[in-house]
Amino acid sequence: MDSFAERRELMVRRDIEARGISDVRVLAAMRRVPRERFVPHQWRDDAYDDGALPIGARQTISQPYVVAWMIDALDLPDDARVLEIGTGSGYGAAVLAEIAAEVVTVERIAELADQARAVLRELDYRNVVVVVGDGTLGYEERAPYDGISVTAAAPEIPSSLLGQLAAHGRLVMPIGHRDGQELTVVVRDGDQFSRRAVGGVRFVPLIGEQG
Repeated sequence: MDSFAERRELMVRRDIEARGISDVRVLAAMRRVPRERFVPHQWRDDAYDDGALPIGARQTISQPYVVAWMIDALDLPDDARVLEIGTGSGYGAAVLAEIAAEVVTVERIAELADQARAVLRELDYRNVVVVVGDGTLGYEERAPYDGISVTAAAPEIPSSLLGQLAAHGRLVMPIGHRDGQELTVVVRDGDQFSRRAVGGVRFVPLIGEQG
């Protein structure tokens, strides 16, 4: 049986590099983070398939390519502070932590937040803060953020998240309804926000006050 490290390398080459992700920081991060640690034990042999997997509480870990695609689209500056909405397993936060100086990740389901916090601690990710709360409201305490990644879909972007985006910051989020969503990149320039859709996706709904 191949080692997890060998499977991880194959996953990066086959499912990420081959599909156009070229940022060396993103590729290096995907090579370093042990995805098998973020899924239930019974799914570990499938950790490096390019698909979503159950993580409990009726939630899933996103497919590796989508994680890489969203982080690549953030185009983070050096020493970035990033807000992630939807911690889930904690895998996305770990990948972000390999690139950013600080990651704040918000999860509405306490059980998942606790599990993610424990794995991130075991892997010694000291630059990640896991918060239990309503992700649609962001996390004002550590704003503004150079990048905001939202791992759930809504018809519109919550105004709270736009307000917490730094000047020239980027927000990446799926916009649309359950049967049709576009991954959308928003860039802030002063009080103005430009947006562009970069491809079709399918995410769970963003739940909360502004979801």
